[in-house]
Amino acid sequence: MPTFDLEINGPNTIQESERKGSAKSLFWPWAGANVSLLALSYGSFFLGFGISFRQATWAAIIGTICSFFLVGISSLAGKRSNAPTMVLARASFGVKGSIVPGVLSYFIFVGWETVLVSLATLATGTVFSRIGGVDQNLALILGFVIAVSLTVFGGVLGFGVIMKLQKILTLVTVAMTVVYIALTVDSVNWSAVTAIKDGSTQGFIGALIFGITGIGLGWVNCAADYSRYLPRSVSSKAVVGWTVFGASIVPIVLVIYGAALSASSKDLSDAIAMDPIGALTSLLPTWFLIPFALIAILGLVGGAILDLYSSGLALVSIGVPIKRHQAAIIDALIMLTGCIYIVWIADNFFYPFQGFLITLGVPVAVWSAIFVADVIMRKKAYIEKDLYDPQGTYGSINKGSIALMAIGTIVGWGFVTNTFASWLSWQGYFLGVIGGKEGAWAYSNVGVIFALLIGFFGHIILARKIIAKQESF
Repeated sequence: MPTFDLEINGPNTIQESERKGSAKSLFWPWAGANVSLLALSYGSFFLGFGISFRQATWAAIIGTICSFFLVGISSLAGKRSNAPTMVLARASFGVKGSIVPGVLSYFIFVGWETVLVSLATLATGTVFSRIGGVDQNLALILGFVIAVSLTVFGGVLGFGVIMKLQKILTLVTVAMTVVYIALTVDSVNWSAVTAIKDGSTQGFIGALIFGITGIGLGWVNCAADYSRYLPRSVSSKAVVGWTVFGASIVPIVLVIYGAALSASSKDLSDAIAMDPIGALTSLLPTWFLIPFALIAILGLVGGAILDLYSSGLALVSIGVPIKRHQAAIIDALIMLTGCIYIVWIADNFFYPFQGFLITLGVPVAVWSAIFVADVIMRKKAYIEKDLYDPQGTYGSINKGSIALMAIGTIVGWGFVTNTFASWLSWQGYFLGVIGGKEGAWAYSNVGVIFALLIGFFGHIILARKIIAKQESF
């Protein structure tokens, strides 16, 4: 019988006796977190940039693999020094300075777990409304309870339970998703799909960036959380390879298939904006609706569990004096509140969701690039004791990294257009340089790319000699 023990470890370094497993074990948490049917709806979102099916396919492949390659590189830090991501960030930001990316990461984790549980709830409500005989609110509450229960169970109990759950979730969800594809493949109108002409280069870049921010980039700030239990002798290439493969394979297939479905039906594409997963039920026979609800819940819960677990680690890593599982419980309560707002109060899902991704995606891009550059430049393991000592090798506050993050964010926000909520209309203040807010580049969100470049190359320039000095002792 599998055991479901509470994980005691928090922001501490994992002891040698607890380090076990192989790089292959990383396949399950990352596959489970990204097997969601939400990826089918992303196909519609990609086409929304005015591009063709062929362009959407390439945007899905390139955006997914590139973004998860960054996640794979970040996973190396966990294997190398066996501590959570936001503790390892202290090497580049300082022990106290890491509070800045830590707080940002916390908001992202809580935001994503809220979004995923909300989607599971909305999908369940849509499914039962099609079946009939069940009150809409009762159906929503049922989906809400199931999704929240599984998410909190895994996120609070911790690493050991997560690794077991993610394998089960992956196998069940993949098998049932194959059935979904088999049942809906006749709905694909290849004549309509291939009739869509190629869009502009700017539109393709916009879809590519949306894929990077919406699929993989948000996982960089927790990558080491799931590799920190591995022995340091494990192959670095294998760590990157299994992370990228596990996280990418299913989303790529689902985004491409989702684009084909959306290109075949404008009604489906429009419905996805309101209820990204529930809208997919319109293609199904009634007998498969209950299994579909299960696929939707399990696929989304896989990602929500990782977000809840890492949000708890992030909260204790920035210095909140509580245990990891207590932090996870607090985050779960916030998630519940946000989910209730999205499900029972908000009128539309896609627009605030895309606004959320773009706004937070810019500073996340800067931080991710800084962290990845730091991991690449370091040839030795981090000095463990100094990760917890403001007077140690990494110092208290690294002003250069914080300034770099501020500069990258300011530049990045200046080159994105965010019309999804009135309070975000201030963004895009530098777009006049490349044609303005109504120009060809207005909706490509190139600010995310600028943010990545500033963070990566800026940190190499600022920290190269500092890291060499740190590793010379």
